[in-house]
Amino acid sequence: MCGLAGIVGRVGDVNRAALQRMTDAMAHRGPDGDGLWMGPADDRGWGVMLGHRRLSILDLSSAASQPMVDPERGDVAVLNGEIYNYVEIRDALESQGHALWSTGDTAAMLRLLSVRGFGAVSDLRGMFAIALWDPRRRELLLARDALGIKPLYFARNPDPAGEWSFAFASEVRALLRSGLLRQPRLRPSAVTSVVWNGFTVAPETIVEGIESLLPGEMRVYAQDGLERQRQRYWTQAELPRPGSANARDVSAALEDSVRRHLASDVPLAVFLSGGVDSSAIANVAKRVSRDPVHTFTLAFTEQERNEGDIARAVSSAIGTQHHEIVLRQEDFLDRLDDAIGSLDQPSFDGLNSFFISQAVAQAGFKVALVGSGGDELFGGYTSFRDLPAMAAWSRRLGFVPDCARNLAARAFAQWKASGVGSFPPQTRWAKLPTMVAARDDLLALYQCAYALFLPETHRRLLGQAADGLGAGYRGLSAEVVAALHTETAGRSDLASIAALEQRLFLGERLLRDTDSTSMAASIETRLPLVDQQLLEVVAAVPDSARFYPVRSKAMLRAAGLQGLDPALFDRPKSGFELPFDHWLHGPLGAEVGAVLGDGALMASVGLSPQVVGELWRAYQAGSPGLYWTRVWCLYTLAVWARREGLSMEAA
Repeated sequence: MCGLAGIVGRVGDVNRAALQRMTDAMAHRGPDGDGLWMGPADDRGWGVMLGHRRLSILDLSSAASQPMVDPERGDVAVLNGEIYNYVEIRDALESQGHALWSTGDTAAMLRLLSVRGFGAVSDLRGMFAIALWDPRRRELLLARDALGIKPLYFARNPDPAGEWSFAFASEVRALLRSGLLRQPRLRPSAVTSVVWNGFTVAPETIVEGIESLLPGEMRVYAQDGLERQRQRYWTQAELPRPGSANARDVSAALEDSVRRHLASDVPLAVFLSGGVDSSAIANVAKRVSRDPVHTFTLAFTEQERNEGDIARAVSSAIGTQHHEIVLRQEDFLDRLDDAIGSLDQPSFDGLNSFFISQAVAQAGFKVALVGSGGDELFGGYTSFRDLPAMAAWSRRLGFVPDCARNLAARAFAQWKASGVGSFPPQTRWAKLPTMVAARDDLLALYQCAYALFLPETHRRLLGQAADGLGAGYRGLSAEVVAALHTETAGRSDLASIAALEQRLFLGERLLRDTDSTSMAASIETRLPLVDQQLLEVVAAVPDSARFYPVRSKAMLRAAGLQGLDPALFDRPKSGFELPFDHWLHGPLGAEVGAVLGDGALMASVGLSPQVVGELWRAYQAGSPGLYWTRVWCLYTLAVWARREGLSMEAA
């Protein structure tokens, strides 16, 4: 895992310095090496420039350094991530008479795309962001892996007379550091998305003028930066329909995925929370690995969130070499600035990965397997239980006029809210009127269920800006709504929710946060349960075997927990979260309160200082229905923007 950057523009010292600033800003992504490549200029002095920061994982020699130039064909590439089927690609190329100069995955990828063309990106299995320059066609390819594990951002120069036309990088902050964006500002629609979802949703980013490639997207640009091609080479709409796969297929696919994700020329660890997902990964890794398996757990002194004892028991049962890191509130406060600084965009999640990644790096590891993705694959969230039930009731009550249903829902919510506090509850039954109005539209129900705030509170916090995104699907742009409807069309309720969880909660929150926070410690995180071929196998399993009993993840248990006592996992599901609710009522609350009480700062990011103040006071007073995520989201938005010197107005 590394960091890549590039500029299409005038080949010279000015743009070279801008490219160097971008790669320097990503030194944490690749402390083992850096490089710049300046392509030949055309008649007007324009060309392609590529930069790279290297974290050496496969082929530790200089032969794998990047930017990598194919010595025979002249193509140039930079890669962030891993190609897990690179051995098969290399063997196939060598059988056709191609001699590769490196044993790593980048050389295999580069020669494949050079020989077969940019369309061969669909043959790559892994987590990757790629930039490749083809000197024969004088075209630049940008591509992102099918499930969006690795990020790739770009910006266009709005000035046609400028010295550059197009720039891209692995991090939003790298583009900010380039100096190419003269007056960067927060994107108002992205701020509304953060306040609704807790994160931004691609293709938008939090910065006006910076966009994201979508998962499974490739784009081709000419030497002058003009776009020649844009294509989604893979989407969830192409997943097979249920019925052609069974439990044996899933077990084989899981084992194959874990084995491929273990490929490394450096020490490798597993993040173990003690839950089903991470335990399945550790258990399969122990079964297929020839090397000892090291597991790491983040534990807390606050027992309500501490899973140290459970993880220790699971590790003992599997037979891993276990490491436990205890994170105290004072340790968290000491590193809070660094932790927030590890986020590439504002998010209310991800800091758990920052702290465990720091510990893994200090222990001498470079790669860590994590269990994210199991809930999305096998229906582990409450959304798989609640949303189909809500949609089913809406269909049954279709004969009841909308006005009557909406009136009853509002009356019930008002009755439940009577006497609960100074700030209206934002969760559970308080969302009932909005969810009833959504009828059986699963996407609208999903967005309401995951919303941090009710529509009325969202509007109070943001004013008219809250209406910038469609009211029916708040927090999502029209482009994203259309794509999600296409990806879920014709699927069952459960399969549709799985697709939404995969694209939104996993793709736009967990994957992005894990990437940026782990790379802050120069740790490459790999996700065997977030694998295109595994997803395609699981999607072909009938719903009755894949999802039922709902929330049990029975199929994953059967495939991944073989040989372990089921009693180890017979307990309520607990997410891998820091004990924020406890800490926010202690010393951490003073820091958060000072930020949320800064009226000028709140206004600069588009929030109403008065409403933010009301929310914080109600949370401190313990008002029902105000979870810690509500205040923490606003805090991270404000602190991130202050750190980057951004506001709703251009600097």
